[in-house]
Amino acid sequence: MTIQLAEVGEVPALEQCIQASKVSCSNCRLNSSCLPLVLESDKIMYLDDIIQHHKSIQKNQHLYQEGDEFRSVYILRTGAIKAYRTTDAGLEQVTGFYFPSEVLGMDGICNNFHGSSAKSLEMATVCQIPFTSLEKLSTKMPNLQHYFFQLMSRQIKEGQQLITLLSKNSAEERVASLMLSLSACNARRKLSATRIRLPMSRADIGNYLGLSVETVSRTFTHLQKMGILRVYNKEIEVLDTAGLQNLAREFKPYEKCG
Repeated sequence: MTIQLAEVGEVPALEQCIQASKVSCSNCRLNSSCLPLVLESDKIMYLDDIIQHHKSIQKNQHLYQEGDEFRSVYILRTGAIKAYRTTDAGLEQVTGFYFPSEVLGMDGICNNFHGSSAKSLEMATVCQIPFTSLEKLSTKMPNLQHYFFQLMSRQIKEGQQLITLLSKNSAEERVASLMLSLSACNARRKLSATRIRLPMSRADIGNYLGLSVETVSRTFTHLQKMGILRVYNKEIEVLDTAGLQNLAREFKPYEKCG
């Protein structure tokens, strides 16, 4: 899981989507935290040749669904996307959230079919990279190949971190750990570490953390009464970082973003 959240007052999603169709890797505002970061400047043009830069996704639209044939990986440019799997009982289990500059869709590499679904939480844009083209390019660019090895390693680590997160006894510990992760991710992206916007619903948060919607809402209210957070709908302000850390105890923020 990884998380980069927009600050209040950021460019509206529709305007971002319009801007997204006008960029290339060399002038993209995300290229300091995206794939081009691992490439020499004179080789970024090769990515431009294979990346489709302006795929737009409406809110609640799927980028891909569980069981779809795997053809591409995606880099999220704007918006937010949740990943989920369907249980044997037909229920949705949220497995992660993705934010700008993050790569998703790699779950399909092992057997050529996506093992999870990806649905937009708000209007979003992605850069689509056909995997066969990316494979060919990676053989010519060791840095790019190494980067994808790192991504796969991170996904394994994130799965282990989620197990650790769900093993925590209290709802306060789980929610505090999630807020710390979001705060740290904002900071790495040079956004405010104390002002966080949640594009996901309380139901999605509860699903991800193994809590009921009511428990998530009560926990936010409790943390606000403790003076640790200020909560206004989907806008969260961290008032006491040390208090969050004490609640989360030994939890280490996710390293996926940034």
